[in-house]
Amino acid sequence: MAPPRSDPLTREVVDLIGTIVARYNSEYEQAAAQHALTGAQAKVLGLLTAEALPMRRIAEKLTCEPSNVTGIVDRLEARGLVERRSDPQDRRVKLAVPTEEGASTARRLRDSLEFAGEPLAQLSDDERRVLRDLLKRVLGAERPG
Repeated sequence: MAPPRSDPLTREVVDLIGTIVARYNSEYEQAAAQHALTGAQAKVLGLLTAEALPMRRIAEKLTCEPSNVTGIVDRLEARGLVERRSDPQDRRVKLAVPTEEGASTARRLRDSLEFAGEPLAQLSDDERRVLRDLLKRVLGAERPG
């Protein structure tokens, strides 16, 4: 395996990625707060709109402890945004599933995020495809195997 690059261009790219992540996280927290959610609650709700998931899988996706996810899902459930259902493949496993209100809240939250959409709108379709493909390639390089 080749050692990581530390040339000026690589450092500049890493710094730019860090700036993008920080801006996105800040805006995401603000958008979540407008819906009376924490950033973690909003992330869980967003994940669940893509697919129903067991607590352990949510924890893997968020890289946190399953016990933390249980508390987050408990609070979302208390607000009527999420419900727990038995997994049809394994009745012992409980899946977290967004309610209609939860899915609607997640959609409104996602639609309110301007940071990612505005700058990307300045790029052509071809430029966005290139950026997407490069980001996928970078992420793929991080995966073990």
